[in-house]
Amino acid sequence: MEKFSREQDGYNKQEVNKFIDDVIVQTEAVITRVKKQQEEIKSLKKEIEHYKSVEETLKSALLNAEKASNDIKKNAIEEGKIIVMDAKRNASHIVNDALMRAEKIEIKADTLERNIVVFKRKLKLIIDQQLAVVDDIEELDLKD
Repeated sequence: MEKFSREQDGYNKQEVNKFIDDVIVQTEAVITRVKKQQEEIKSLKKEIEHYKSVEETLKSALLNAEKASNDIKKNAIEEGKIIVMDAKRNASHIVNDALMRAEKIEIKADTLERNIVVFKRKLKLIIDQQLAVVDDIEELDLKD
C-alpha cells in the first residue's frame, strides 16, 4: 500500500492524483485482459462444442459402420449356408442321377448278356440243325 505525504489541507493532491491515475491505468489493463480472456474462453468453448459435435458424429459413424459390418457378416454367413445347402442338394441330385444311370446301364448289360446267351444257344441250334442237314445230305449221297 502506498503512503502519501501530508500537507496542510490533507494528503498531497499530486501524489493522490498520480496514484489514482496509476490505479485507473492498472484497472483498465486488468479489464482489457479480462475481456480478452473472456473472448478466448468463449472461443475455446465454441471450439470444444465443435469438437464434441465432431466426436458425436464420429461415434455415430463408428456405430453405424459396426452395425453395417455385423449385418454384412450375418448376411454372408446366411448366404454361405444357403450356398452349402444348394450344393448339397445339387450333389445329392447328381449322385442320385448317376446311381440311376448306373442301374440302367447294369440292367442293359444284364439284358445284353442274356441276349448273347440266347443268341449263342439259337446259333448253336441252327448250326446243329445245319450239320444235321449236311449229315443227311451225305447219307443221301452215299445211298444213291
